[in-house]
Amino acid sequence: MSCPPRILVLPPRLTASARTLRAAALRRGLRIVEATASAVPEGLGSPGWAEGIGCTGCDQHSVHLHAGPSFADVVAPALGIALLEAPADWLARLPRALTRRDIRAMPIGEAYRLRRPAFVKSPNDKSISALVYADGSRLPGPDAVDPATVVLVSDVLTFVVEHRLHLLDGTVHAAGQYAEAGRLRLGPPDGDALAFGRDVLAAAGKTLPSAIVVDVGRDDEGRWAVIEANAAWASGCYSADPDRALDTVLRAAGPATDLSPHDRAFVR
Repeated sequence: MSCPPRILVLPPRLTASARTLRAAALRRGLRIVEATASAVPEGLGSPGWAEGIGCTGCDQHSVHLHAGPSFADVVAPALGIALLEAPADWLARLPRALTRRDIRAMPIGEAYRLRRPAFVKSPNDKSISALVYADGSRLPGPDAVDPATVVLVSDVLTFVVEHRLHLLDGTVHAAGQYAEAGRLRLGPPDGDALAFGRDVLAAAGKTLPSAIVVDVGRDDEGRWAVIEANAAWASGCYSADPDRALDTVLRAAGPATDLSPHDRAFVR
């Protein structure tokens, strides 16, 4: 029995975006492997695991993944998948012209000393809730978080509209609106958002992996700014073309043996 050359591994509980990407992958002929009760599908990554999911007659598969960080961190190493993400301090290193606000990367132990409202988040996961904190005393304490944990601390900036850009090989490969006035509101990509995405790539594209998601927004003065970067393998596609969004996922979480020299610096 022959099998597709590509396999997409999914976690036990699928988001709406994951279901959309699963449908796109099936249309493309990918084999889907979904975890059930355990974090790792039984036998996955062990000798003969391909036969265990019904694949015979071949000895190589290109295995990819779409999942949240906690699941991905367990499964990816077992399957030889390299997870691409932006550097933890990427947002803080962008020029002010692209962020429209002061952003710093610092240990949360240092952030405890903040005595002003600030938006604080984890750079590449959700271990620290992304919120506006009245001051540093409101952050999770050292009993809950290692004080050396790096967080991004930024000025509070309100966005009127927010777009997600799926970047692939230095281009805006897919895009769509996902929020308006702070609430979920899906829509087509705005031409100005696409143009700003190209500006970001021109200025900072070399500091990103070949496949990544970057969220951008427009403030109430009409200025565009980078909101954050997210790993494509853990990001929802919202209203973006699912087939093109899938392209970014497959590149962002694929075989470590296929990594380009550029992408080796961006492995999680």
